Amino acid sequence: MKYRTDYRQLLDPKIISKIARLDLRARYIVEGFLIGLHRSPYHGFSVEFSEHRPYMPGDEISRIDWKVYGKTDRYFIKQYEEETNLKSYIIVDCSKSMEYSSGGISKFQYAITLASAIAYLLFDQKDAVGIVLYSDKIHKIIEPRSSKINLFEIYKSFINSNTEGKTETAECLGQVAEKIKKRGLIVVISDFLDDIEKIDSAMRKFRFKQNEVISFQILDEQEVNFGFNKDAIFRDLESQEELLTQPFQIKSSYNELVNQFLLSLKKKLLNHQIDHNLVFTSESFDKALLAFLKKRKRLH
Repeated sequence: MKYRTDYRQLLDPKIISKIARLDLRARYIVEGFLIGLHRSPYHGFSVEFSEHRPYMPGDEISRIDWKVYGKTDRYFIKQYEEETNLKSYIIVDCSKSMEYSSGGISKFQYAITLASAIAYLLFDQKDAVGIVLYSDKIHKIIEPRSSKINLFEIYKSFINSNTEGKTETAECLGQVAEKIKKRGLIVVISDFLDDIEKIDSAMRKFRFKQNEVISFQILDEQEVNFGFNKDAIFRDLESQEELLTQPFQIKSSYNELVNQFLLSLKKKLLNHQIDHNLVFTSESFDKALLAFLKKRKRLH
């Protein structure tokens, strides 16, 4: 793969999903993302994120990294390990609704690929990273550690997982919140197709325990745009209920309800200082990774 000449290919879900090994997918995505950062207005942002923070009045001059100054003309302080280490959980929804795809990759495949790339970034920063897979129950928990063995256990769990069960966001995330004793960073990746009040209640528990939270709502564009032109039978992936309808008759009402749902969810989460990001499965991974990088940088 000629990613040195076209880093954008590494961020394209359709292209990168052809790589069977999830560890390689994660590494290529992160490499492509970082190459893009160096070629964009965010040049230098990844340097700040990595092992440094800007020099502040009162810092010891002896801690200035002069090599970084030579490259950037800016003063950065090399951080000690205790300043950079973070305990993180990446929580991924594996309910049946995540199986949906209108032609590209499924929401679940996008979710575990994004989660793997975020885990790679965290591991690269020597942060302790763990995962949770849930639907109507918690299927898998890997506790946060900063070892390479743990990272490969995470990849293995993702690649061996399947979509199953209904979504029980409040119950499952509530259980996870109770298990977390030391505050850290919580990353939730889901389509969030659940009752808004339940989602709000579950996410609020993380904030109550003083965790920093960022969420990624993974949707297929077809779910929002409802771009169906012919009579069709729509089947609920979780309940298997079916509805025969003419899409043009309900498109307007559907769009209105979906947009109302998305805006209401974002507003509620923002009220708890939770960074909420809507991501479509057709979008390159840099949008989500940049949002994550900004969040992680603010925790320094």
